[in-house]
Amino acid sequence: MVETTQEMKQNFHANGLIQNSNGSLEEKLDELRHLMGKAEGDPLRIVGVGAGAWGSVFIALLQDSFGHLRDKVLIRIWRRPGRTVDRVTAEHLFEVINSKEDVLRRLIRRCAYLKYVEARLGDRTLYADEILKDGFCLNMIDTPLCPLKVVTNLQEAVWDADIVINGLPSTETRGVFEEIRRYWKERITVPVIISLAKGIEAELGPEPRILTPTQMINRATGIPIENILYLGGPNIASEIYNKEYANARICGAEKWRKPLANFLRLPHFIVWDNGDLVTHEVMGGLKNVYAIGAGMVAALTNESATSKSVYFALCTSEMIFITHLLAEEPEKLAGPLLADTYVTLLKGRNAWYGQQLAKGELSLEMGDSIKGKGMIQGVSAVKAFYELLSQSSLSVLHPEENKPVAPVELCPILKMLYKILITREFPLQAILDALRDETMYDPKDRIEIAQTHVFYRPSLLGHQP
Repeated sequence: MVETTQEMKQNFHANGLIQNSNGSLEEKLDELRHLMGKAEGDPLRIVGVGAGAWGSVFIALLQDSFGHLRDKVLIRIWRRPGRTVDRVTAEHLFEVINSKEDVLRRLIRRCAYLKYVEARLGDRTLYADEILKDGFCLNMIDTPLCPLKVVTNLQEAVWDADIVINGLPSTETRGVFEEIRRYWKERITVPVIISLAKGIEAELGPEPRILTPTQMINRATGIPIENILYLGGPNIASEIYNKEYANARICGAEKWRKPLANFLRLPHFIVWDNGDLVTHEVMGGLKNVYAIGAGMVAALTNESATSKSVYFALCTSEMIFITHLLAEEPEKLAGPLLADTYVTLLKGRNAWYGQQLAKGELSLEMGDSIKGKGMIQGVSAVKAFYELLSQSSLSVLHPEENKPVAPVELCPILKMLYKILITREFPLQAILDALRDETMYDPKDRIEIAQTHVFYRPSLLGHQP
């Protein structure tokens, strides 16, 4: 009997892959198992820590691809217990379920449908970890995933993990991995950690520097930095799971990044590798800063293409200026940074957050952890970059006044975002005043300043000069 196209699609999602791709996937898994020294009968244990949109999608992609090879790999995800699903979300989830025949059939087959009916009627409370087992991420209800193995006890999840995927926000990474360290005290083997987090902290003493999630993990756990990698790229989690073509980079030591790039690569998700771990990680945080401002400008100008292009010119010139402070060869970062910025401005949560603030749908008093979206990491990144670039020890020569100034004085958009979001000295509309400042440099001038002056500060990323 010949399968219809619809049946083939259903089999793809139900089984995790189309049958004729079994061999290549199993071969990739065997190669990674061999590299990690796994014996026959001892499955490779992959654990996601944190169940936001990207963390959940990443684990779901692995489950779809390799989950059928249960004797060779075990894939699970940890999230905190106790988070309830409110009535409005439960009603929307019920609509999503009934609009997707394959999901509806799966839940009925697993005898899991009735609880969603009861939750829709208000007769039952659902929990985030409970619905994640059925493939529903609380931050991405409209995109059902495959069923996942969910663990709510952190020690149970990670104590024997071979590969840990950090899907936590940067603001939570340190605390969770300090707890994980306690569970790894008796370990003989050293795990590999892949961080998906995009965010930074500023460490101002004894000398100013940026602290990234991989560095936080290294400090918190004592795991060698050679075993910690960063994966990022211009992508939107829901679109990747829906098989939209995307690419990403996995950055870190060569021993792990090349085999992991091969292992993670899918026909619709191309993974390249790069040795510059920290710089790419920092760039992932930098674009979130300016995405919030872009959302504000879009909403405040009724989506004016002209105003948005003015903002884009100014913010990209500031990002280029900042990369010249952080990287010895900043031109290598231009493509990845602009691509990541572009997709974030189009559809990322940070740009969405800026729009909702400007429309009055959200307020700063609500904080930066937003229902249905998760953590807005650009807010903490604004604070970190501003504090870091305000340090007098990093002073650069002002091109017109011919005197040393802190780098932030040449970044007026960053300064205004800080005064709007962090100190709250100005209303949101002030971002437009920053665009219209008659004393502001032509963006081209800021780029020329960066290119013609020796600004590189290796200590900012913890490198020795």
